[in-house]
Formats: sequence, structure tokens, C-alpha cells
Amino acid sequence: MDFRMASKPFTPEEVRRIVQFLQKPAVFLNMTTDWPALHWTVEHLSTCLTKRLRFRIGKRTEDMAPLFETECFYIEATIKEFVSWTANEDESLVGPFSDYHCKEFWAYADYKYIAQLFQDKPAMFQDVVWSDFGFSGRDGRDSTLWIGTQGANTPCHLDSYGCNLVFQIQGRKRWHLFPPDDTHCLYPTRIPYEESSVFSRVSVVQPDLEKFPAFRRARVHTVTLQPGQVLFVPRHWWHYVESVDPVTVSVNSWIEMDMDDEARVGEALTKTIVCALKSAPSLDNNDHWLNPTEDGVSSHDENMQYLNLAVKACMDKRRDDTEGTASFAELGKRDSSRLLKTPTSLSFVVPFGPHLIPVNLAHKSKCTCPKDTSYYKYNEPSRCQSTSQDEDETRSDNELQRSGQHAHQQAESPGTSGGGAGLHISTNDMLQFLVHPDVITLVTRLIMCRQRDHHS
Repeated sequence: MDFRMASKPFTPEEVRRIVQFLQKPAVFLNMTTDWPALHWTVEHLSTCLTKRLRFRIGKRTEDMAPLFETECFYIEATIKEFVSWTANEDESLVGPFSDYHCKEFWAYADYKYIAQLFQDKPAMFQDVVWSDFGFSGRDGRDSTLWIGTQGANTPCHLDSYGCNLVFQIQGRKRWHLFPPDDTHCLYPTRIPYEESSVFSRVSVVQPDLEKFPAFRRARVHTVTLQPGQVLFVPRHWWHYVESVDPVTVSVNSWIEMDMDDEARVGEALTKTIVCALKSAPSLDNNDHWLNPTEDGVSSHDENMQYLNLAVKACMDKRRDDTEGTASFAELGKRDSSRLLKTPTSLSFVVPFGPHLIPVNLAHKSKCTCPKDTSYYKYNEPSRCQSTSQDEDETRSDNELQRSGQHAHQQAESPGTSGGGAGLHISTNDMLQFLVHPDVITLVTRLIMCRQRDHHS
């Protein structure tokens, strides 16, 4: 047996099996002790990576609204300039960060594809050894690099397909995670638009509970990821991430599973609708709706072609899955790697212990929820013990009514004369309903049913 692998708590096969059956986030310990990427501190990276990176800049505030990436400032700087900026708190500022004092602003170089960063140093790809987690051949080439300061954060969102493995290298990051069943409590939105990401309208660490009352029922799971640890984020789990220490470095590998073919259809459908409505000239349609991570706006013809290709791929996959089977019952249930579940696999128990720690539900307060919502900045959001489900639902209904009133602001009706006032529904109001995850799921299923009828 390979001595290097023998010194780890799990073999690649064991980890791959664990990941397939994990239904909640978990942290792997002692799996990266020999990874060369452990030395990828900002000081080390500043010497081997001299090209300029795009940094996202945000103000250090405790706002009750999320700071989306479309609302941030952006600069181009080297990691060396970044290190110098973080080290000179009390000195006059020079260089790309000169307009942003590090005591007032945070900086984040996020979503940086390692394959592009080190294309002239391909040997560095081997420093990240995802093959230890059962993904043969996967390394830094299949990963992104994240470098930030204290307070740097990623808005709360879910990935519509795929799961994540996150390797913490320097500093600590605080993760706030919510299960897929809590989607209705997170008030999902597709504006700003980013392919495969659904954002939350709630600032989960400073929530406005008057505007988003259902968030009281959200079940937050929290963990502070330490250097050397690897966090597994299952498919469709919401997550908000913030840097805790002065400087943080992490590597993220987003893993797409075969089971996500139908989700791809949903994403293609969403993109088609969003681009069609937001690209149409309109007086109320001038916001910065496209997330900076997107390359640009695709034409309607391109989006329709992509949608048709996604549907075809999904149909082909289903045909391959059922080909050669006597009946659907014999096909059985499949796991996330498209492997048939056997009686043995169905009884598999995830080996939690000193080397694999589940990310548990945060402590629930037993007292009445405080009126001062700043409480949630330092304590995890919890269900209010004194609030019944009926009362929560009433609040939700009231919130929807207020949203409707806001969406239907009085304005002069087109084509009318005189001072008559009419109702106004904005483009974004339309999108909130049309591309709601539940609506997209329903329409996707209708599309697939129609395709099956046409090919039966």
C-alpha cells in the first residue's frame, strides 16, 4: 500500500463513497497534511504569481440588505500589492488600493480559475490533490482560488447543480449553510443573474425580519473552517461565507454530478427567460442585472439552442439509463454517480468521528426572539419559540402583500388621459415569479413530459 495513502484516515474510495451518501455538510480533517498547496499563503503566492487579479471591494458595514457583486467596486492589482495594502493600516495609501482604506473596506479576489492563473506554471496544478477524495485526475486545474481580507464575503446563494469541496489554506472562514428545504425562507432571486446560482434577498447575518419574516424559520448550520480542513457542501445547500481573519486563502472545486441533467434544463430555461426580459428596452429595466462573473448577454437564438441541447442531453441520458432493462422497477435507484444502489449501499453509514465532522444545526435560542435584529450578527438565526406556525404564515402573507403593494406602485396608466392612476408591475417583479425555483422546476418537468410523449 502507498505509505502516503496509508497515513490518511480514509482511502480515495472511502471518501468518494462518503461524499456520495452525505446528505448534509461535513468537514474532513487530516486529509491534506501532505498537500503542497498548504504552502499557498499570500506571501508565497505573491512571489510566484505576478499577474494582476481583479479584486472585489466592499465597505465594512452592517447593512440589513445583502451586498451583491453588482454593487461592489472593482480594481486590478497584484497579490504583492494586496499584501502591502493589508499590512499598512496606518500609512498613506498608494497603488491600486489607494482609494480604499483597509480599515473601512474589505477586498476579495474570488472565482479565480487556477488553470488560467498558473497556465505558465502547470506543475502547480499537482499541488492540489483532489484524487485523495476519490476524484481521479482532478487537481488544481479543476479548482478556483479565493483570496480575501477580514469581512470579505460571498452573498448567500445556492448552486443549482453540482456540489463543492472547499480546501482552507490560510486564515479562517465562517460558513452559514441552510438546507434545500429552507429555500422558501431565503427569498430566492435570480437578479443579479449568474448561471447556476440562485441568490437570497436576505442578509443572513443581519436579517430584516420585518421584510423577510419567514427567515425566522430558516435552519442555519454554521462552521468556521480552519487551515488544512476540507468542507463538503452538498447539492442545493444555501451558503453564505465570510472571512474571519485578516487574510484568507482557500481553494474550491465544484463537482458536477451526472444526476444534474434535468437541472441543466432548468438553468437553460432560466437564462432564456432572464435574458429575454432584461435585454428588452424599458424605462424600468436599466439596473445592473448581470453578475460580473458572467461573460455577457447571450442572444435569444443562442439561449434557445442551449435549451434544446440541454433537453436532448437529458433525454439521451434517460434513454441510456433505461436501455437494456426489463422494467423501470428493475432499474432501481441510483446514487449521485449513477451507480445502482444495492442493499449493501442502502445500509451504508457515514463514519463520522475525529476525521469527519458533521456541520450541525446552530444553537436554537429558547427565549423570545429579540426585537433588535443586530442579535443575529452574533447569534445564529433561530426559530422563535413564542411564534406559532400560523403566525409565521400570517407574517409571510403580510410580507407578500407589502411586496405586491410595492410592485404595484401607483403610476399613470399608459394610454389614458387625465390624472388617473394605474398599477405598475416592473420587469424585476415579473422575473421574481417567472424564474422562481419552484416555477422553473414545474416548467422543466412539463418540457420533459412533452418530449417523452413525442418520442414514445
